[in-house]
Amino acid sequence: MEKTSKAQTNLSGYDNSWYQPGGFVKQLFWYLTCRMFINTYLPYPSFLKVWLLKIFGAKVGLNVVIKPKVNIKYPWFLDIQDHVWIGENVWIDNLTLVTIESDVCLSQGCLLLTGNHNYTKSTFDLIVKGITIEKGAWIGAKATVCPGVQVGSHAVLTVNSVATTNLEAYGIYQGNPAKYIKTRNITS
Repeated sequence: MEKTSKAQTNLSGYDNSWYQPGGFVKQLFWYLTCRMFINTYLPYPSFLKVWLLKIFGAKVGLNVVIKPKVNIKYPWFLDIQDHVWIGENVWIDNLTLVTIESDVCLSQGCLLLTGNHNYTKSTFDLIVKGITIEKGAWIGAKATVCPGVQVGSHAVLTVNSVATTNLEAYGIYQGNPAKYIKTRNITS
């Protein structure tokens, strides 16, 4: 077998100093607030959680339901419109803007992931890209939406599926990576 010399990962060269999501004090106060009131199983009412998110810079609409044990990285990078349901154990890892339009359901344990790493660089550079989840979409339990993905209006990402590319409006997507299965038909 012939040996070839290839570059290797060198995490000692990792530098994300360009990424400045907010001052240390702001992040610390948010971390403590989130741990005490949002990322907990204590049954605080949604209106209290919404109020705290707004204090830390989130834009939050009317009638937003936030279940227990939700983790939100940085509320100042969060825009939630009206009538949104955020299920238990949802993780919004928003290193940059996450927009959640009206009537969206984020089911238990789903993950909205805005950060990744450039695996082609030896220094494993940080990459951040926003996520938009359009009106009426449903992200199923333990499903993952990856950085830069736009979930179309009323699209469905089924249980445990992983969206690595945009999802078209009214499409139902399943698998890892998620593939179009069929069209969502909604009756009144």
